[in-house]
Amino acid sequence: MNQYMKIAIEEAREGIYAGHGGPFGCVIVKDGIVIGQGHNEVIKRKDPTCHGEMMAIHSACHTLETFDLTGCELYTTAQPCPMCLGAILWANIRKVYYGCNISDTNEIGFRDKEFFSHSWNISEELDRPECLEVFQEYQELKDKKSY
Repeated sequence: MNQYMKIAIEEAREGIYAGHGGPFGCVIVKDGIVIGQGHNEVIKRKDPTCHGEMMAIHSACHTLETFDLTGCELYTTAQPCPMCLGAILWANIRKVYYGCNISDTNEIGFRDKEFFSHSWNISEELDRPECLEVFQEYQELKDKKSY
């Protein structure tokens, strides 16, 4: 068994036995060193965004004091959902290893398969000119200083 996946599994077990949420544990590694880990805390925090991958990303960013996790690898007990996949991509993590797949999570009552198999039409553009003003202000500030 892979040493990092073993830690992810231990994280998942810790979470489920503590009643924090589903069986999802995650570890983030850079240059062979664990820099972040977490497990699902949706129930504990009463927050649907507290998936194992999200908690591990928070932990890794805190450890490295950056939002850019370039050069990191992520190990997780289940194939990332669309939200976590988006966060992984935004964090610049380019390699993900997962244990269980979307069909496996579906079998135990999670609806990730539903999100991957449907196109959702729940959004609508609203007040674009006013929002573009904020974008312009941001760009002007960004041009004056670096973030």
